[in-house]
Amino acid sequence: MKLRCIIALALAVGFAPTARADSFTPAQKQDLGPLIRDYLVTHPEVLREAIDALDKHDKQAADEARQKAVANSKGAIYQSKFQADLGNLKGNATLVEFFDYNCHFCKGALPDIARLIKEDPNLHVVLKDFPVLGPGSVEAARVASAVRDQLPGERFWDFHNKLLTLHGPIGKKEALGVAKEMGLDVARVEKDMASKDVDAGLKEVMGVADNLQINGTPTFVVGDAVVVGAVGYDELKSKIDAVHKCGKATC
Repeated sequence: MKLRCIIALALAVGFAPTARADSFTPAQKQDLGPLIRDYLVTHPEVLREAIDALDKHDKQAADEARQKAVANSKGAIYQSKFQADLGNLKGNATLVEFFDYNCHFCKGALPDIARLIKEDPNLHVVLKDFPVLGPGSVEAARVASAVRDQLPGERFWDFHNKLLTLHGPIGKKEALGVAKEMGLDVARVEKDMASKDVDAGLKEVMGVADNLQINGTPTFVVGDAVVVGAVGYDELKSKIDAVHKCGKATC
């Protein structure tokens, strides 16, 4: 906040953008404190405007950095052997979701994803386990990763739905319970969830998330855009439609 105040003051009192602290004399520096205080007291709206402008600049810079990261990590984002692929694998738009089975907002976003898959025959959906909400989430992700090999496509979507819509904390016990309910070989699932492939898959997702500056769930990748949070059906559809049209989340 101190830095933001200084920037705001510089804009307010008309300092040149290239002004340096060492360009002021000791006497000028001593006078600067009261000048800052008086100006901010009489023109507080300038500080708010400058902070808003700085926030906008920071957001734009973060978005641009994420777009570059998406471009540099396309293989791991869209074509990893460690992901769940749903919908039309040859569709011309892809929606990637980073989720956690204990994420309340991921549960809320589930109907939006289901609707998008149902309504858009050219949509490819990618699910990536991003277990950031504790040991239970990691256990559930390991089970889901093992189940993915036994239940590809729509059957994995059924597993995903059942597990994500359970009430209460979700961990290994709950995930294995859903696997058993669906008739899977639970002994094989338990063996596979400890495999090097599962370790590699979770490690890859964590690395991609780090590159994209993702630190919460749900987070989506659509085209060249990273969309943070359960933003709802309309916003996701708008970006997907743009990708269909021009290959980018915003045409």
